Amino acid sequence: MTNLIWLAIAFPLIGVFINGVFGKKLGEKTNGWLAVSMVALSFIIGLLAFLQVPGLPDHRQTVDLWRWITIGDFDVHFSLLVDPLSMIMTLVVTGVGLLIHIYAIGYMHGDEGVSRFFTYLNLFIASMLILVLSDNYLGLYVGWELVGACSYLLIGFWFFKDSAADAGKKAFIVNRVGDFGFALGVFLIWTTFGTLQYAGVFEAAPGVSTGVITAITALLFIGAIGKSAQLPLYVWLPDAMEGPTPVSALIHAATMVTAGVYMVARSNVLYALAPQTSMVVAVIGGVTALYAATIALVQFDLKRVLAYSTISQLGYMVMAVGVGAYASGIFHLATHAFFKALLFMAAGSVMHAANDVIDMRRLGGLKNKLPVTYWTFVIGGLALAGFPLTAGFFSKDEILAKTFEANIWLYAIGVFTALLTAFYTFRAVFMTFHGKPKDADVAEHLHHESSIMTTPLVILAILSVLGGLMGLPAAFGLPNWLEGWLEPVFEAAHGLAVEAHHLTLGTEIGLMTLSSTLVILGIAVAMWVYLRNPKIAERTAQSAGWAYDLLVHKYYVDEIYDALFVNPAKGLGRFLAKVVDMGVIDAVLVDGSAKTVGWLGGIAARWQTGYVRNYVVSIFVGAIVIGAYFFLR
Repeated sequence: MTNLIWLAIAFPLIGVFINGVFGKKLGEKTNGWLAVSMVALSFIIGLLAFLQVPGLPDHRQTVDLWRWITIGDFDVHFSLLVDPLSMIMTLVVTGVGLLIHIYAIGYMHGDEGVSRFFTYLNLFIASMLILVLSDNYLGLYVGWELVGACSYLLIGFWFFKDSAADAGKKAFIVNRVGDFGFALGVFLIWTTFGTLQYAGVFEAAPGVSTGVITAITALLFIGAIGKSAQLPLYVWLPDAMEGPTPVSALIHAATMVTAGVYMVARSNVLYALAPQTSMVVAVIGGVTALYAATIALVQFDLKRVLAYSTISQLGYMVMAVGVGAYASGIFHLATHAFFKALLFMAAGSVMHAANDVIDMRRLGGLKNKLPVTYWTFVIGGLALAGFPLTAGFFSKDEILAKTFEANIWLYAIGVFTALLTAFYTFRAVFMTFHGKPKDADVAEHLHHESSIMTTPLVILAILSVLGGLMGLPAAFGLPNWLEGWLEPVFEAAHGLAVEAHHLTLGTEIGLMTLSSTLVILGIAVAMWVYLRNPKIAERTAQSAGWAYDLLVHKYYVDEIYDALFVNPAKGLGRFLAKVVDMGVIDAVLVDGSAKTVGWLGGIAARWQTGYVRNYVVSIFVGAIVIGAYFFLR
């Protein structure tokens, strides 16, 4: 079955073709279930290939499909890689993507653009599979750019809304900044190694100078900063909430934002050889985790709280791969896909029931009216907060333990961020579902839950609890299946890295106890503030003054970017349009040349009188001039 892994990409592309060409004729119901069936087939193909990986030589197989580009010495094949890492990513993308597709059938019911929506959604899955299955950096780059294009199409799906159109453009432009660095990194890989295949690059990498490897990894990571929404290129992700909720779930959980983490993990040999870059990666990840968590503390839009949470959790993953804990980063990537997709789709269920109201200041009292949504949201919130024995608990604590081994300051940032995460997550739970309804109109016109939307929530809630079984703490003598599964991919990097100091059982227990205590403390404080004494939040906001305003305005980063980059770019655009284009190109080259031709034509027109006598005189004068010329020369 590994030889047929290309079908995992082909099936969604078939869905793209059918819905894209015949979608409006097929009808809404057929559009949705066709897209769902194509992703389901991809998941089945991925699962069958996953089961065959242990029997492969060296746990890997390259499936060469065709010669793609040949220009002189530049020879690249379109080939796919089946190994433990690509199969985990395939199952996450298709598995979580399948549940999001099913949910979207209910969420998008009645939308006139539903065939276009499912076309884009299938294309997104296919693009992400190209990214994770390619066995070379050029294929990775193609998938990288395709998911960027799909994000533009899906974020701006309701393009008739200015906010959605602007958000789509913002995501596309900001990602181009990071992608420029990524492209330069791919160019440098080719000029250095003479190949873009992972196997060839990683085999030759130890013989290349540290400076070159550092440059390559830094350039590649610039791309990851954009795709995985790290400082300073994170600004597109909160605005991505303008797309339909299934898009938010897909982008934030299973596809685009995980691309940067996957790329660093896939390039583990290069990053193991570039400790300076790896430290920069870890620091940016840690700082981003804390930075985004502080903004989430004061947001009132439920989806934006989850958006900043995504940025923060991505910071955890980036910090993990930065300290060399590649398997831990992938572990959190997988568990995060479960609980973050769950939380976004639960938020969408709230929106669907409350007529698109998502401001938590207008909600409240939904616990009994939306029971499935409530309980699944709570389970997802517990996993996000890292509550003991949930999936997020095991993956987050593994990252914190690995970070503690590498850098105590980064660990301090990570564990404090865990406290903030627990607080803002349950602030959202209590404001949305508990207490009394804050808006009578919303409460009066509340819709019932849709079973096709709540079924995926239940499945993801189960995964958010049981997903941690993939990576139980080895220090307690428990099986860490995922780390063993991924070891063939990361063993070379582990051999190149400096030997880490392994923690004692007592230290592991201490770290786990500390993080669990802080998580429970964060939940308890949120309960005290938002359930027992809501006036505390108002008084705190008033007394905090400028600090509260700073967080509410998201550190004014968007305003700073507007002043430094956006407005100057607009000014340059206006100058080029009015002065260069209209004043020079149009006035001189276009209008000027036309006027010159018209003037010359007017002169010539005076000679075209239509009278025969004038033409005879002209011929006579011409004959005299020619005769004089020959006579006098």
